[in-house]
Amino acid sequence: MQMMPQMGYDRAITVFSPDGRLFQVEYAREAVKRGTTAVGIKATDGVVLLVDKRLTSRLLEGGSVEKIFQIDDHIGAATSGLVADARVLIDRGRVEAQINEIIYDEAIDVQTLAKKICDFKQAYTQIGGLRPFGTALLIGGVYNGNNYLLETDPSGALLEYKATAIGSGRAIVTEMLEETYDENVKLEEAILLGLDALYKVTEGNIDVTTVDMGLAESEKKRFRIVSADELEPYIKKLKNKNEKAAAKGKMKGEKADKEK
Repeated sequence: MQMMPQMGYDRAITVFSPDGRLFQVEYAREAVKRGTTAVGIKATDGVVLLVDKRLTSRLLEGGSVEKIFQIDDHIGAATSGLVADARVLIDRGRVEAQINEIIYDEAIDVQTLAKKICDFKQAYTQIGGLRPFGTALLIGGVYNGNNYLLETDPSGALLEYKATAIGSGRAIVTEMLEETYDENVKLEEAILLGLDALYKVTEGNIDVTTVDMGLAESEKKRFRIVSADELEPYIKKLKNKNEKAAAKGKMKGEKADKEK
């Protein structure tokens, strides 16, 4: 029996290569790595999702670029990768949430919803003629007094985090969160921490038109997308803090030069 050439596994088919790899899934992950950075942070009183929209032209209307979506009253998601693929997954999640509401007469558990989305994504990794979804989701929500932050991978894998990031700036944000994240952080502090992470990734190039934010609040038991007016004070506070830190660092540098 003639073996399939190595290149054959690199075509539009979803079968294992001889060394156990699924190339199409790996390429889908590359699409996520090239996407804009999304940050999720779990606080004691909720979950915050933040996304860099990376507007490529000043002619673009910022409001038309959607990177954060509401799935149910208590669940939202941030995306990175192919946004068109993400919309399909978001719609699927909304349908699953409504099915659960109709059958069981109660809101869907955040983990259950994430698993259903992941099952849907995984099915696209094993059927010939289909391609995996080139997007990852950070799903944040509140349910029965608990806060949840989960990440879905193009392969259909599911992981739960205290704080994490997806997209092109993942490594930078993860390194920062490893050093600064505190499990007892409040939502207000988590917002500033997430914005600070995006500030570093974008080298300070953030404002209300380039950042989207969603909040799942434990007290209200709801998820909502934050308006630009509500987001603006946080960005101003962050920029003032970084400008003061930069000025302080500059003064220290000048002092050190004089002492030399």
